[in-house]
Amino acid sequence: MLSTLTQDSWINTELGRLYARRWSPATSRSHDHASIVLFHDSLGCVALWRDVPERLALATGRDVVAYDRLGFGRSDPHPGSLTNRFVHDEARASFRAVREQLQIKHFIAFGHSVGGGMAIVCAASDADFCDGLIVESAQVFVEPHTLDGIRQAKRLFQQPGQLERLKKYHGDKAAWVLSAWMDTWLASDFTDWNLDTELRHIRCPILAIYGDQDEYSSLRQPERIDRFTAGRMTLKVMEACGHVPHRENTQAVVDLVTQRLA
Repeated sequence: MLSTLTQDSWINTELGRLYARRWSPATSRSHDHASIVLFHDSLGCVALWRDVPERLALATGRDVVAYDRLGFGRSDPHPGSLTNRFVHDEARASFRAVREQLQIKHFIAFGHSVGGGMAIVCAASDADFCDGLIVESAQVFVEPHTLDGIRQAKRLFQQPGQLERLKKYHGDKAAWVLSAWMDTWLASDFTDWNLDTELRHIRCPILAIYGDQDEYSSLRQPERIDRFTAGRMTLKVMEACGHVPHRENTQAVVDLVTQRLA
């Protein structure tokens, strides 16, 4: 029976420790291939990837690494609030520490939602070492559809018991996690945020996965990616699918990634 080996690590940064986990195929020479690094969404963490990392490792024969951003999951609390540069800061600070301390040289960046934006900045900043980019439901600019979805979610989280769901994964940091998502995106100084410059610097192939019923990202997002990356993008739109294809249609996402990396 195929299996993976897992290894948990703590990554030291100037602001606190990050929790990371690596899945390695037990029967393959995964060290010969670029590792897949997962970047979670605004409310996510390692645990919320569920069995996706293991399935990716088995299907692709590659190491898969996921980590909790500072303030999320099992990582240390964030000492402050996020700035409107938080996507760039994550890619150029925490991710560098993850790569260095886990000795990851070449990588495939796979990001979901805002994590897709972080994956894009990583692919642009470390273009010599990024062998591929996979974005799922990623935002690359602020659009009304995204803000409307966040406002609706804000009303939902005001209902009793909703914050407790987040505490299962983020503990006492849950309120900070929620604020870091909603307050940052809805702030007036975030209105003009975009990744146009970074997209122009992407040199690797891109797989973009979106759901046709995404609550937070319209198909204007992949259109913008394609416009600025000179045709490097392959787009897959999943029918009857929302913002989290890797949870709503896990096997299809695993198959798409495996075929692309093959």
